[in-house]
Amino acid sequence: MNSSQSVPTSHPTRRALLGAGSALGLLALAGLPARPALAQDAATPAPAASEPVPANAAPQQVPFSFDMLSAEMQSEAKTAPVAPATANEAFLSQLTYDTYRLIRFDPAKAVFADIKDTQFELQAFHLGWLFKEPVQMFSVADGQASPMNFSTDDFIYEREARKIVPEHAPLPGVAGFRLHSPINRPDVMDELVAFQGASYFRALGRGSAYGLSARGLAMNTGLSVAEEFPRFTRFWIETPQPGAKTITVYAAMNSKSLTGAYRFVITPGEATAMEVTARLFIRADIPQLGVAPLTSMFLYGPRNRADFDDYRPKVHDSDGLAIEQSDGDLIWRPLQNPGTLASSYFSETAPRSFGLYQRDRDFDHYQDASAHYERRPSARVTPMGDWGKGMIRLVEIPSKLEVNDNIVAFWVPEAPAKAGDALEFAYRLDWGNLPPDNGDARAHIVETRAGAGGVSGVENTKGTRKFVIDFKGGEIANLPANAVDKIEVVSTAGKGKIVTQTLSKVEQDDVWRLVLDVSADGDAPVELSAHLSGFGRKLSETWLYQWNRS
Repeated sequence: MNSSQSVPTSHPTRRALLGAGSALGLLALAGLPARPALAQDAATPAPAASEPVPANAAPQQVPFSFDMLSAEMQSEAKTAPVAPATANEAFLSQLTYDTYRLIRFDPAKAVFADIKDTQFELQAFHLGWLFKEPVQMFSVADGQASPMNFSTDDFIYEREARKIVPEHAPLPGVAGFRLHSPINRPDVMDELVAFQGASYFRALGRGSAYGLSARGLAMNTGLSVAEEFPRFTRFWIETPQPGAKTITVYAAMNSKSLTGAYRFVITPGEATAMEVTARLFIRADIPQLGVAPLTSMFLYGPRNRADFDDYRPKVHDSDGLAIEQSDGDLIWRPLQNPGTLASSYFSETAPRSFGLYQRDRDFDHYQDASAHYERRPSARVTPMGDWGKGMIRLVEIPSKLEVNDNIVAFWVPEAPAKAGDALEFAYRLDWGNLPPDNGDARAHIVETRAGAGGVSGVENTKGTRKFVIDFKGGEIANLPANAVDKIEVVSTAGKGKIVTQTLSKVEQDDVWRLVLDVSADGDAPVELSAHLSGFGRKLSETWLYQWNRS
């Protein structure tokens, strides 16, 4: 079931800016983050806290395991939350946006680089500017954890930054970290994943460029109550064995309403895989718990390009939400940049997967030789175990700037999170091109266009909107154009009416094109759906769309 609601923009929540060059803007007012810029874009970090360890202190090994971390966080959830510590070193407070951009980690100091045949290296992000709350880092070997201590000797400071930052000064922590691995060439340690900003992280598959982000958790996103942003305050990284193909990261989460213990088992590849286990311990009732949240950007495409005076045909990190339901049925919901804050809800029981995808991989369709939107990764969430009943929620926020993330999708369990609960969610996150399954007999949707309703060349039909959906692949790919009478169009319009519909084959693009003219019953959003059927079965995935008239 798919339902929709316009979410009021009252009761705004403030979101700290996460990346250099990002703007607070309307996303902060809507309770969603401004788009983070990661190290690949510009060396920028993220916050967290714990007691700082002097850089020259002797390593203090303590036993560590995921179960021990979980027990610690469960115990901590029974105590009152503590405000995060803030770095008070004077030189850190002097770093401005301009000087902060002149700081980067020294690759020669990369952690794990001295391991023979290592497939992983770690580099840290510097504190300062907006990033004032230290993250503590630890390495783990043979069940023993040792602190990673960083100083100003581990970073390269250029021009004006060199005048501010003292030499040989210990740092009270870092602002996050990134892992490198040779995912594109065996002789180059490429950036693989970065953790920075609250519980945000991003990853790359082979050939990818950073785009959408994931979060450890989303709390009260898109509600009238203030959104809460839990933070990863400490990280433990398993020291990789020589030649190891995976690396494991653990994280402690803290927030006013909960604590958590996280484990990420990361495997680089054509699509980089993360097996995530989240153990959550609830301090206070949470109106909406958002599990496995994904955050992205959709500015414009063929449906709303007229709103932007720009030479580029498209600007987006993701173009659709894909859901594979428990019975294997496939849903494709194209993303939009609505006129008002909007939500869509997809009620599900034990879904097989959901994710935000960038399906269009053609540079000509973007024409951005700098941002390379055609290389932005897709991210798919595959639940491990039965998540039961709940809903996938999609939030779409109006945006005028591509630096803002204005799309978020996450799972909301049916049972509310109550104080005293202990919850566990396990899932796999895949990052990369993730093309539609070529072995699937059903056609997939490659593009959705929109424009004024009616017949071309005559006066537009008042009050109607035209939607053009292109289906590609599957069994229908081999059908000739004159076989159109063997394909049935199954379409609906909630709070509206489908005035006309036509299906034809476009030989030039090897697609079947469905054209719908739709009218609305009133001012409420119109919920549209369509799929192709024939020969006693579904021949395509299901297209869903929310037509917001405002």
